[in-house]
Amino acid sequence: MLFPLQRAGAERWTPTRLLLLSCILLLAFTLPAMAHGIATGDKGYIQEISGINLIPFMYLGAKHMVTGYDHILFLLAVVFFIYKSRDIGIYVSLFAIGHSTTMLLGVYFNIGINAYLIDAIIGFSVVYKALDNMGAYRVWFKYQPNTRLTTLVFGFFHGFGLSTKIHEYDISPDGLVPNLLAFNVGVELGQLLALSGILIVMGYWRRTQTFWRYAYSLNTTMMTAGFALVGYQLTGLFLSL
Repeated sequence: MLFPLQRAGAERWTPTRLLLLSCILLLAFTLPAMAHGIATGDKGYIQEISGINLIPFMYLGAKHMVTGYDHILFLLAVVFFIYKSRDIGIYVSLFAIGHSTTMLLGVYFNIGINAYLIDAIIGFSVVYKALDNMGAYRVWFKYQPNTRLTTLVFGFFHGFGLSTKIHEYDISPDGLVPNLLAFNVGVELGQLLALSGILIVMGYWRRTQTFWRYAYSLNTTMMTAGFALVGYQLTGLFLSL
């Protein structure tokens, strides 16, 4: 944990360099996230079919997770300082249990939550975890929250985010449960694919001296991207009222 006393050898970026990196990351993550909704072609296809269609729903679930930059940012923040495969498995499993539970319940029981509000909470989850990685809560509150519990809780919110997107598909009730399970399997496959890429990059980066030099700055940038996501969604909520 690096905040506020960074590890020896760590380098604080100048405001100009940090701003430049923030802009690059915001363009890479925030702009696609703004368009992160239901593709017209996908929605039209789902509305035209009925019955059990496992493969199409698995594909849609995987596509949603891989292109879900808010989910990927949170995953990156969660595994940022986790090195052991067992611990990574525990945290990823908690996240999967959380978002799978609320996604399935949210769709099956038709629980409606404002998409802007839930996506703002998802953006906040990125802010929260980046600050946790920086050790902010131990400094500010002299207390370290239970990281496993918070991963599970935010997983619940991410699941409601998924369920709000599924509601937009207007899925036929015929074959609903098998199709939802297939969608969830696709989400997990997409998550594994995204996580594999993250861990490969992180594994190489951690072997270099630049990891501890720039870990603080990257978490600061992730926090900035999370705030941007929150601001965008709250603006959308305000304009929709």
